[in-house]
Amino acid sequence: METKNFQKNPIVQKHRWVILIAVGLFTFMSTLDSSIVNIALPTISKDIHAPMNQATWMVSVYLMVVCACLLLFGKIGDSYGKIKVFKIGTFIFILGSFLCGIPHSLEFLLFARTVQAVGASMTMSTNTGIITEVFPLHERGKALGLIGSFVSLGSIAGPGIGGLILSKFTWSYIFWINVPVGIFTIILGMLFLPNDVLKSKKKIDLTGFISFAFFILTLFGGIFIGQEIGFAKPLSLGLFLLAFISFMIFFSLERKNVNALVSFKLFKNKMFTISLLTAMMIFATNFFSNVIFPYYLQDAKAYSASFSGLLMMVFPVVMMVGAPFSGALSDKIGPNSLTLVGLILLTVSQFFFIFLNLGSSLIYFVFLTACMGLGNALFQAPNNTIVMSCVEKKDLGVAGSLNSLARNFGMVVGIALSTTILYQAMSWKMGEKVTTYIESRPDVFIYGMNSAFLGSFTICMIATFLTGYRLFKNSKKVQDGVK
Repeated sequence: METKNFQKNPIVQKHRWVILIAVGLFTFMSTLDSSIVNIALPTISKDIHAPMNQATWMVSVYLMVVCACLLLFGKIGDSYGKIKVFKIGTFIFILGSFLCGIPHSLEFLLFARTVQAVGASMTMSTNTGIITEVFPLHERGKALGLIGSFVSLGSIAGPGIGGLILSKFTWSYIFWINVPVGIFTIILGMLFLPNDVLKSKKKIDLTGFISFAFFILTLFGGIFIGQEIGFAKPLSLGLFLLAFISFMIFFSLERKNVNALVSFKLFKNKMFTISLLTAMMIFATNFFSNVIFPYYLQDAKAYSASFSGLLMMVFPVVMMVGAPFSGALSDKIGPNSLTLVGLILLTVSQFFFIFLNLGSSLIYFVFLTACMGLGNALFQAPNNTIVMSCVEKKDLGVAGSLNSLARNFGMVVGIALSTTILYQAMSWKMGEKVTTYIESRPDVFIYGMNSAFLGSFTICMIATFLTGYRLFKNSKKVQDGVK
């Protein structure tokens, strides 16, 4: 059966917006948990008696497992049904969320975060494919725009929502809040999500999955361990070597396998490839601020966790308001020019973040974060539309998982790059190795923060250039076609 059956099914079409809410809510929760832990790390590390540098693995492990599993579950969704995979993923995620809230030990929390991440990857890899199947073409931009707003809101709102929860409750509730919301979402799904109609029933490439997962875990394991012991140490270099070898094995396997996790022919489409690449870079730059701002607001500026959370909510609130309008506008005027305008706003905000210091006013901070939120709103929804409109129906699942992979890979890259640049710059300024905030030397942190935002500005500039090039090439093709 074809995807269009959903679009001609009167019951599915009657409830399509409820389906979007069910998928969107769980998408929000699964992406929220990639960042909500950040602001609670000082509290959690003290409570479970774990050093701060080890406690950050709670964030890293979640994102690494999500990245490692996305392609696998995207392919399983294509083979056996996206909605089935999505439903199973919701149960696993809720179980993991409940386990995460139990105060025990760092090892137990890392295990619980792994369970949670497996469930999250199952929902992330199938959400855009489900929405693309359900919504007709003339509403797809708006629907994907709303899903994009759920994704971006969840990715960015973590520290803000986490700060508000911590002001009233213990840190366990930043995880346990997922349980009632998840149960409500499951009920919506049971009532309104239809049965799958598009199943290829192809075999799953497990060897490809193992080699790709090994690549992700060794690559980022090498980066995060390298931050602690040095990148030139044998363990760090060994992990990077293993990452390179495992990626080459993955690439070799995928080129020969007819049931490969990734069809590399998709990347021959420049529109698809550039859109994924820019999405990865923008989520990386978003996580620069996500990682650094809690330290800037709470340690350098001495604001409370709750007030810092409110300040960091400016970005997601602007994003939440702007993304649906951006998606609707994308349906009317096309997505390409909107993505460029959004990237220009993002680049401007990252440039002025370079000049943040201890004396910067709240108005300056709020204005720049609002500008970043608007830039993301204008970019994310149209970019999602471009990605999902570039592939055939049979590849919607893998395209959706690649889109999610680009976002989550970008988040991990953002964490790795921001902390690496931050600590390296702080160490240079201090004249000794630094891997944490120094209470008596806020100037050292400010120097590191400014250096990190110089890096995020550079990434945004590259993304803007690539999108401008894509827009120029498309307009040239149109002109040549007219001639």
